[in-house]
Amino acid sequence: MMGTLFTSTSTPLYSTKWTPATTGQYAGTCIFIIILAAIFRGLFSYRAMQERGWRNVELKRRPFIVSGKKQDDEAARLGEKGIGAGGGKERRSWPWRITTDVPRALLDTVVAGVGYLLMLAVMTMNVGYFLSVLGGIFLGSLMFGRYAVHFAP
Repeated sequence: MMGTLFTSTSTPLYSTKWTPATTGQYAGTCIFIIILAAIFRGLFSYRAMQERGWRNVELKRRPFIVSGKKQDDEAARLGEKGIGAGGGKERRSWPWRITTDVPRALLDTVVAGVGYLLMLAVMTMNVGYFLSVLGGIFLGSLMFGRYAVHFAP
């Protein structure tokens, strides 16, 4: 592997079988990387939207009853207890749910896989592939970035 960035239109991507032989094939490979990077950015936005939905569903569930007392509505909604002996606030964790945690784990796995594929493209040290990843992230942020903002419910 080379230690510096270089320009070549015949750099293999992911395997020796994916080696562009023409300039058109190299352009097609770069377009693939751009689309993959945009999808990567879209997956982050999708996860943020899902997290908001999962949190809203959890907030609509009945609050816990502790020591025969029902927590006040605001504390139950926020999942916080009052100030304790330590002087700080404690946050309760949501219970494990198959309907939330399995899809979250699958989504995280897909995001990690796509991220590693992009990392491998950059590690070829090909300038075109590197710029394609950056361009795809930029394009994906333009397309999906507004959906990734975390709004309070």
